[in-house]
Formats: sequence, structure tokens, C-alpha cells
Amino acid sequence: MSARGNSTAAAGHVPGEMELEDAVLWARSGDGDVDAFTTLFERHAKAIYNYCFRRVGDWGAAEDLLSIVFLEAWRRRGKRLPPDKVAAWLYGIATNVVRNRRRSERRYRAALARMPAPPFQPDFVDDVDARLDDERRIKHALGLLSELPRQEQDVFVLCAWTGLSYEDAALALGTPVGTVRSRLSRARKSLQELERSKGHGRARLPGIEEAVE
Repeated sequence: MSARGNSTAAAGHVPGEMELEDAVLWARSGDGDVDAFTTLFERHAKAIYNYCFRRVGDWGAAEDLLSIVFLEAWRRRGKRLPPDKVAAWLYGIATNVVRNRRRSERRYRAALARMPAPPFQPDFVDDVDARLDDERRIKHALGLLSELPRQEQDVFVLCAWTGLSYEDAALALGTPVGTVRSRLSRARKSLQELERSKGHGRARLPGIEEAVE
């Protein structure tokens, strides 16, 4: 369940031999280099788009949230990041944007009124039937997930559905690695219990995690 044609890994695009690393592009972005920031967008947009969809279950809303994530990233382009953690930091922004969706959308509209539209826009063309099927498939999983504490939801989607390492999830959430591990363990145990209580049985848990493949 991802943007069609998306071969991007959960942590982002793997640079080729002749491509600049994220850290270099981020440093140039910090100096106001729009082209460098556009390259970062092109490299990570589909992964962040898919993550937003996995949080809200609506492709249209995910496109809007994607725009907000990168607008926020551009606004905070002066932040110093560990060399290999630009993608993890983007997931952290996306988590906060989804968590505070209404406030983020209000800020986004106001920001767009004050500044020109960015030179990059999401353009993911999906088959309509496939998109609707994705949305139907994720409803059950999101329904169960919504019964978990918010912090466990964040960890579960980042690690189990998106494939981030414990270390990257910890950076994204501003949480110690040990806390990420314990929250993920509790989330998986709770989801097993919820599935059994709803009559699905233990064998259904992998189905939840595969609902967004």
C-alpha cells in the first residue's frame, strides 16, 4: 500500500555513486539552495507521502500533509542534523504534522498566503480503483491502532509499518532508543489482544502489519 512506482526504502532513497548525500544537500539547503532542497524532496517525498497515508488513511489528505511537511522542513532548514539522519528528521516532522493536523493545516494556509508557491509539487498518479482499495484495506488497521496510546501508535507506524530502525525512530520522536523498543513491544502485544477480542485470532496480526505493503 504505497505510491505507485515507489521503490524508495523506508529511510529514503539510497544515493548512487554520483549523487550527493543527504547531509550535503541539507547543508546547502540551510544556505538557501532551493535546488538542493528540491532534490531532497524528490528523494524522500514518496516515502513521506506513504507514511502520511498510513497515519490518516486518505491519499488526498496525505498529499496535503506532504506539502506541509516539506514547507516545515524548509522553514527549519537551519537546523543542524546528524549526517545520516535527514530522512529520520523528516519522519519526525511528518509525525508532528499528522498529530497536530488541524493546526498544521491552518499554519500551512497562512504560510502560502505570505510566500510564493514552492517550485516542487507532489505529482503521484495512481489508479483510482487501487487508491480506493488501499483506503478500504487500511481502515481496519487504523481502527485497531486508534485504540492504542498515541505514543505507541507513533512508534508502531514508524517501525512496523514504515521500517525505520529503532535509532531513526528515536531521533524522529525525540525519544530514547530503549523507550522506542518498549513502546513497540507494548503496541504489538496490545494489537494481538485487540485482534483476539474482536474474533480475528493470533494469525491475523501479520495481516495488520502487511495492510500497508
